[in-house]
Amino acid sequence: MTKKILVVLNYMFLTILAVISIYPIFIMFISSFKTTPEIFFNPFNLPKKWNFQNFIKVWNEANFKVYFLNSVLITISSLIILLFCASLAAYALAKFNFKFNNLVFMIFLAGIMIPIRLGIVPLFILMRDLNLLDTRLSLIFTYSASGMPMSVFLFTGFFKTIPSELSDAARVDGCNEFQIFYKIMLPLVRPALATVALVNFVPWWNDFFFPLLFIRSDSLKTIQLGMTIFFGQYMTDWASLFAGMVIASIPMIILYLLMSKQFISGLTAGAVKG
Repeated sequence: MTKKILVVLNYMFLTILAVISIYPIFIMFISSFKTTPEIFFNPFNLPKKWNFQNFIKVWNEANFKVYFLNSVLITISSLIILLFCASLAAYALAKFNFKFNNLVFMIFLAGIMIPIRLGIVPLFILMRDLNLLDTRLSLIFTYSASGMPMSVFLFTGFFKTIPSELSDAARVDGCNEFQIFYKIMLPLVRPALATVALVNFVPWWNDFFFPLLFIRSDSLKTIQLGMTIFFGQYMTDWASLFAGMVIASIPMIILYLLMSKQFISGLTAGAVKG
């Protein structure tokens, strides 16, 4: 009986946490269908009329589709570079013994402990000297580099759990090292790929600091930087702002659902094979 009570209390606690987490998202969603006056007069009620004009206005008149495409291009490009480079580096650190193996790994670990914003001045000077200011590449390279330490750390741990006998068997079958890497190792570290993608996608997609620092042209702005147009000196267009926030949250939700499924399937596959 005591065990059942604990289970019920546990579910109640988790339900309360879920409601607390989901409620702000619910408010954001219903506010995106209201007018700005209605948001102030009835902030917690459902809209009197479900108005889709906010989304049309944001997408067409506020140049939001350009900001959205910029965010998608920059974030996806950064993820591709990060996953490729970090997985290769981690594979070498986990599966090959060379003289400075531990030293290189410690350098990556040091990158986790040092916030990238501490080096913002030399980073800005570097981008200026490379003529990358006001380009998408400035953000792509910055994001890829900032995610490298943690990603290498996660990948290395996963690669070390894979038996070396698999690599030896592949070499006997005539595979070279790169074929072993992408045909055998990468499918076995799908949980790590999903984790790295999720952990890095969310802060990059929501980042405001680096786009503000590097981007000046309106045609190159990301969503977070572009949404500042809704903030006026004397008035804020809250209806359009909430609509923009809803649009901006859709890719994160989609990626989370896709990566979560891959994460679970990867764990299940690993358990079955084990």
